[in-house]
Amino acid sequence: MTRERPLLPVRPAVAGAVGGALGVAGALAVGELFAGLLPGIPSLLPSVGRWLIDAQPPGAKDLMVSLFGTNDKLVLELVIVLVSLAIGALLGILSLRAFRVAAYAFAAFGLVGFLAALRDNLAVPTFTAVAAATSVAIGIGIMSWLSGVDSERHGPAATPWTSMPSWSRRDFMVRTGALAAASVAVGGFGRWLTTERERSPASLPIPGTGAVVELPAGADLGIDGLTPIVVPNDDFYRIDTALIIPAVDVTAWSLKVTGMVDKPVTLTYQELVALPLIEQYVTISCVSNEVGGDLVGNAKWTGVRLRDVLAMAGVQRGATQLIGRSVDGFTAGMPTAWVMDPRREPMIAVKMNGEPLPRLHGYPARLIVPGLYGYVSATKWLTELKLTTMEAEDGYWVPLGWAKQAPILTQSRIDLPPRGRVPAGQQVIAGIAWAPDRGVARVEVQIDGGDWHDAVLSHPISDATWVQWKLDWAPAPGDHTLVVRATDKTGATQPVERTRPDPDGARGWHIRAVTIV
Repeated sequence: MTRERPLLPVRPAVAGAVGGALGVAGALAVGELFAGLLPGIPSLLPSVGRWLIDAQPPGAKDLMVSLFGTNDKLVLELVIVLVSLAIGALLGILSLRAFRVAAYAFAAFGLVGFLAALRDNLAVPTFTAVAAATSVAIGIGIMSWLSGVDSERHGPAATPWTSMPSWSRRDFMVRTGALAAASVAVGGFGRWLTTERERSPASLPIPGTGAVVELPAGADLGIDGLTPIVVPNDDFYRIDTALIIPAVDVTAWSLKVTGMVDKPVTLTYQELVALPLIEQYVTISCVSNEVGGDLVGNAKWTGVRLRDVLAMAGVQRGATQLIGRSVDGFTAGMPTAWVMDPRREPMIAVKMNGEPLPRLHGYPARLIVPGLYGYVSATKWLTELKLTTMEAEDGYWVPLGWAKQAPILTQSRIDLPPRGRVPAGQQVIAGIAWAPDRGVARVEVQIDGGDWHDAVLSHPISDATWVQWKLDWAPAPGDHTLVVRATDKTGATQPVERTRPDPDGARGWHIRAVTIV
């Protein structure tokens, strides 16, 4: 006859730490659910993240993008979650000795999230306050239950450990596992509701026959593995400050033209798309793009001429800067002279590659300004155009150390052959080059420090777009170093000196090492 092993109790400190951490997890999950169910309640987690983004020191953006690329926002949210859980664990341990103190600290923690959420332009204060208070109450309740502290009987002077329940480790693991799973499920469902609340419309007016732009013959070299001349929407890079994509109700949305204008103008979505629409291919790039990086893309954009909308308001003399404002408060400022120059066609885009503008890329409307980096021009989720002076106001990124004027630099990139070991045989060296809106005149390739060879260019769509290039190569086995440089139509060639992206874009030649085996 075997004797049954006794069930070991949970250590009080462990119960307190786990209880506090799961209390925070539960509070975050409930906050996500509120945000998904009710418009006007921002998610607490992204709100804190946006607060941190706004408060970041100069250079932090470049560091995060260089380390994590387009996953920088996901990493930030994960860090916030981990830090929040750690704080919750400390509060749970504190609750065993001074429950009221821990509860007050938990509430203060929730107040920080509430204040961060109020900074969202779409937040409804009363709804947000109710959601934050409910989340905090549920979090404190979870902490109290798992820690074994009876908040009705024990205050700050309570003797520690006296009220621990006689749970076995198995019972405790079952309860905590169920709570953790429920928090993940509730939070995940809330986040899904948030991201799916507003979808792009099924159809939009299409341009008349005269406005449709087709790709010219030879625009794409058709080489496997080479970046396509038009990047599909799902593969297009995304860099912005939004941790949660704004869910814009297009029926309530409007675009305002304000500031130094003769007559302020407000357009509804239907009024905007009723204006004459145009199509054009434009290459846009993020200023954080490293030499050889992929934070650049080319797409066909459909929308309204920006100058047509500004003309409706009447731009006053002396208005030297145009600022685009997003529904989430982000701003980007550009010289008015750049916008008004007839050599380029800035636009308010409502379609991307023939489809309604995806929410990730700025639905219902965004700015596309050929030749300027996105941080000073390409405002997503556009809601206001403000005419002012260059001295009166700075766009979002300028106070953080980025240049106020930022034309896209001439750049080139090697896509083929891939990095590393390459099978022996005939090869093609190929890639892309861009200099919007000057256009690419020449691409040269250097192999193993030898002479420069002119590459074959694809037929350019326009000066506002990138081109593909290629050079046939019959390499010998061994290690090789490939270098590319581009020259734009003004005669300017990429400088060899390598620089960081800040403050106005990365410079230098792209170099690729390959081994032929």
